[in-house]
Amino acid sequence: MAPPSRPLSPHLLIYKWEITLAMSILHRITGVGLYMGMALLTWWLVAAAMGGPTLETVHWVMGTWLGQLVLFGFTWALFHHLLGGLRHFVWDMGAGFSREMRFGFAWATAIGGLALAALLWLLVVWS
Repeated sequence: MAPPSRPLSPHLLIYKWEITLAMSILHRITGVGLYMGMALLTWWLVAAAMGGPTLETVHWVMGTWLGQLVLFGFTWALFHHLLGGLRHFVWDMGAGFSREMRFGFAWATAIGGLALAALLWLLVVWS
């Protein structure tokens, strides 16, 4: 008995990789990263409530190069996801569907997320 002939669901191997596809995937990944990053915030809040050595331990861990990298990644994810959400909000309003606008929004999300995270870190470091 032959299997029925029906269309296959599209998957990542069928689509052409473009900046819009990458930003869509990154939007989902940063959403998960933000969810997991809330564990860091909770850890810090609990340590702040406990005070003393517990808070010093959290500060030490987050002060290492790996901790700083994780915190920068969390900051980048926050800004990237925010800009991606604004892009989706514009689409929900029925605008920005032309090819040029889609690609422009995608590049603005990619570059803007990094730029805003770097700017925030520079402001924090220099203050």
